[in-house]
Amino acid sequence: MVDNPQWYKDWFNSPYYHILYKHRDETEAADFIANLKKYLNIPAQSKILDLACGKGRHSLQLYQEGYDVTGVDLSEESINYAQKFENENLHFYKHDMRRPFRANYFDYVLNLFSSFGYFNTDKEHANSIKHAATALKKDGVLVIDFFNMNKIKNELVAQEFKSVSGIDFKIKKSIVDNSIVKEINFTEKGLSHCYIEKVRLLTVDDFKGYFDLAGLELIALKGNYQMNEFNTLNSPRLILFAKKI
Repeated sequence: MVDNPQWYKDWFNSPYYHILYKHRDETEAADFIANLKKYLNIPAQSKILDLACGKGRHSLQLYQEGYDVTGVDLSEESINYAQKFENENLHFYKHDMRRPFRANYFDYVLNLFSSFGYFNTDKEHANSIKHAATALKKDGVLVIDFFNMNKIKNELVAQEFKSVSGIDFKIKKSIVDNSIVKEINFTEKGLSHCYIEKVRLLTVDDFKGYFDLAGLELIALKGNYQMNEFNTLNSPRLILFAKKI
């Protein structure tokens, strides 16, 4: 396995990332945003930060719901694409979540679809949460949608094959250093490629520790996109709601 500590810079800027995951369930994602809006009772014109927004599909949906939305992401390619949709209430910036981005400005910060846990140290993860908290107004809410690490570990499939857009992807999965690691191999136009995904297996207690350091209070846990309660063993998702105190 190739060891690449900053794998996310290469993989998220690669066109192959978007090819492999282009069949993600858009209906499920749209339903989640709608359920989130209803659960939080988000007032019209609220300022929302979409943290690690990718190409901005959820930012755009939130804007269409009547919110003032800012999307940030580390991937220059994704942000360049998202900026095509900008207007006075929808903006995108290339930004590393480990660094500050505005202060006391947003009503909500959303980090969706397991867009966390990429870094090598607890300090980097803690700093990311701290800067998200700084961006919030007092009583603002941070939402982190992460996977349930217990379910991931118990149902891990060591190897799978996916054929997408004429490319045959071979994906190996393993648990290394308390992280789930995907090794993604494929050949295109006679060239072999190998990319890595590595995401930390974070628990509720891990997040609570980050929240405490950032001046955030955990106020709710949900276990799926229908906003059902979190079950440690069976829930597919770990969705955390934390308020700035």
